[in-house]
Amino acid sequence: MAAGGDHGSPDSYRSPLASRYASPEMCFVFSDRYKFRTWRQLWLWLAEAEQTLGLPITDEQIQEMKSNLDNIDFKMAAEEEKRLRHDVMAHVHTFGHCCPKAAGIIHLGATSCYVGDNTCSGTAHCKLRLLGSHHSPASASRLARVISRLADFAKERASLPTLGFTHFQPAQLTTVGKRCCLWIQDLCMDLQNLKRVRDDLRFRGVKGTTGTQASFLQLFEGDDHKVEQLDKMVTEKAGFKRAFIITGQTYTRKVDIEILSVLASLGASVHKICTDIRLLANLKEMEEPFEKQQIGSSAMPYKRNPMRSERCCSLARHLMTLVVDPLQTASVQWFERTLDDSANRRICLAEAFLTADTILNTLQNISEGLVVYPKVIERRIRQELPFMATENIIMAMVKAGGSRQDCHEKIRVLSQQAASVVKQEGGDNDLIERIQADAYFSPIHSQLDHLLDPSSFTGRASQQVQRFLEEEVYPLLKPYESVMKVKAELCL
Repeated sequence: MAAGGDHGSPDSYRSPLASRYASPEMCFVFSDRYKFRTWRQLWLWLAEAEQTLGLPITDEQIQEMKSNLDNIDFKMAAEEEKRLRHDVMAHVHTFGHCCPKAAGIIHLGATSCYVGDNTCSGTAHCKLRLLGSHHSPASASRLARVISRLADFAKERASLPTLGFTHFQPAQLTTVGKRCCLWIQDLCMDLQNLKRVRDDLRFRGVKGTTGTQASFLQLFEGDDHKVEQLDKMVTEKAGFKRAFIITGQTYTRKVDIEILSVLASLGASVHKICTDIRLLANLKEMEEPFEKQQIGSSAMPYKRNPMRSERCCSLARHLMTLVVDPLQTASVQWFERTLDDSANRRICLAEAFLTADTILNTLQNISEGLVVYPKVIERRIRQELPFMATENIIMAMVKAGGSRQDCHEKIRVLSQQAASVVKQEGGDNDLIERIQADAYFSPIHSQLDHLLDPSSFTGRASQQVQRFLEEEVYPLLKPYESVMKVKAELCL
């Protein structure tokens, strides 16, 4: 058995994030092929820049490297790493084996973090684009698509009254669309944060072993300008506008904190949304998609469990905890660098992006098939609205010539009688029937239907939805229009 186990075998552990949940696109950018191909590209860019600035590197050597960027002997690299106990030098030797003429100039002047950290910076750009950038293929921009689907849902149901809850106790009415906008607002903040952290990313650049660029200064015989040019040229080749001026052996590990903090915040948003959906499913007011042949329970065939929302909550909890790793790693990086960051980063960075990718893909699937049950919502409103309408009834009676105090006492007594029926007998709320049967309220009997119209209890909810979508959501989504039609597909 190979070191670490045979990960393609059913007899060996495989991360469920890769084998069950995450998208092929996100899994690929964490693959060995993507990583080590990027290392080779970085070595090529370094050699090209060094040649341009006057080092004795031939066109033949450059061409040999270009021709073998994808010619990776993974078996040889694994054997070399086992022998050398050094992953970067194992791949320097493996690349050199298929580029014998260029072998002597590969990794010239560089340290391991030249490929390690610069690959992390570059792939972080790619991973953040997959989650929420408009500069990406149709497979990307998952968060923007989730927001778009929920915006459609909110617009369609902007005026549909529903019972609000505070402390998960009945409160004043809102609308289904307004509640959805609470979710959308959080996700819009996450989308803006993803863009910000992506735009703030910088390249580590060409810095040498402790960040002083001493090895490159020696290569260029003390020519400070050429060292600066080398750093700038490689940074531009990698597609970055800026590189760090100051580094130790690594870029500051606070960069990882910034990235995972944004992803953890996204996890909190998704957890809140999916918890709400799960609670609404229990109330039978709303459900996530449920496929024709889907089984909710192995024992109870009638069950329609919200398994997608539960999956999102489960994985979101994991995502939120991962930010602790880079916080601790950054705090214990002694002086210019210690290697106790490496193994931890291999796990937490990959898991954070794969988890974020999974929950967004799943949430998109949910948002594309949410089902609302207006009759159930209406029934629950009827159960609670009579109590909420009592103030309006008192005002109407006063306008009809009644005493506010007398009316208040009448309603107090009738309300307690109705509450007793609900709580003690398990019956329906019959407060309105009691008011209709009481001659005291005869001056307003004809107004009761109007006074109990649910839409009159939702305030400016529908107007707020319209303004929010038009002023904040649609402008934010405009750059993503080209990728909006892609539907989510669950792996399992």
